[in-house]
Amino acid sequence: MKGGESPFFYVLNLTKETFFYYYNMIVLQESTNAQTIKFIPREFTSGTTYNVKLINDVTGANTYNQNTTSISENLYYNQLSAIFNVKKENTYQMKVSKTDGTVIFKDKVFCTNQTATTYSVNESEYTSPSSNNDFIIL
Repeated sequence: MKGGESPFFYVLNLTKETFFYYYNMIVLQESTNAQTIKFIPREFTSGTTYNVKLINDVTGANTYNQNTTSISENLYYNQLSAIFNVKKENTYQMKVSKTDGTVIFKDKVFCTNQTATTYSVNESEYTSPSSNNDFIIL
């Protein structure tokens, strides 16, 4: 703790620094099968119709735009299973809103066919140069 700081602000500073290290994003795969998205909305009423949109960050095109009542409510989160027409190595903005336009959930979606825990931006692109390190000195 630095001189002149109260213990209250010291704890706030520690919390603020460690808070920004954690970032979570929804990860989908390029697939023709149904995938499940788990999320925690701001508010939710079971049986209500909600609009779910996936908007491509680069093109701005609506990749998925459906009204649905099939969002299931679990104890601590909600989930939606659907077939999302996403392309690998693209990011999307996901918005879930009521029919009156009130947004109840927003998040970033990333599409990759790699596993999320071992994801590499250089997958199948970077190769290590091979050399036998033979040098001729004149």
